[in-house]
Amino acid sequence: MKKSHILILAVIAAAIGILMTTSADVSQYVSFKEARELAAEGKNTKVHVVGRLPRSGQQIMGLEYNPTLDPNYFAFTLVDTNRVAQRVVYFNPKPQDFDKSEQVVITGAMRNDVFVADKILLKCPSKYVEKDIQGATASLN
Repeated sequence: MKKSHILILAVIAAAIGILMTTSADVSQYVSFKEARELAAEGKNTKVHVVGRLPRSGQQIMGLEYNPTLDPNYFAFTLVDTNRVAQRVVYFNPKPQDFDKSEQVVITGAMRNDVFVADKILLKCPSKYVEKDIQGATASLN
C-alpha cells in the first residue's frame, strides 16, 4: 500500500471517530409529552424543552429553593409550548436572574414523573428591549 492510501484511511477513520463522539451529544427539542414518551420507551435520551414560568403577578408559581437546607436542590414548574405544566428538578444552585426570566430552555430527561434538568438556559429579553424613543428625546431637552 502506498503511504498516501494509508494517510487517506487514517483521515477517514479520524473523521468517523469525531462524528461518532459529537453525535452522542446531540439532543432534540421536544415537548414534555414527547419527553415522557421517550422515557416510557426506555430511551434515556437528553432533550431540550422550551417553556415559560407560570406567574401570579410578579411571583413565580411552584418555585422551591432553600439554599440553607440544600443549595444544590432547585425545583420549579415549567409550562411548555403546548401549555403542559411539568415539575422540573435541577440539582445545582438556582441560576442568577431566574426570577426575571421570561422564557427558559432546559436540557435533561424525564425520570418517573419529574423532569431532571442538567442545564438551564435563561432568556431575559428585558435587557435588550428598546427604550421609548419619545421618552428618551424628552429627557434630552
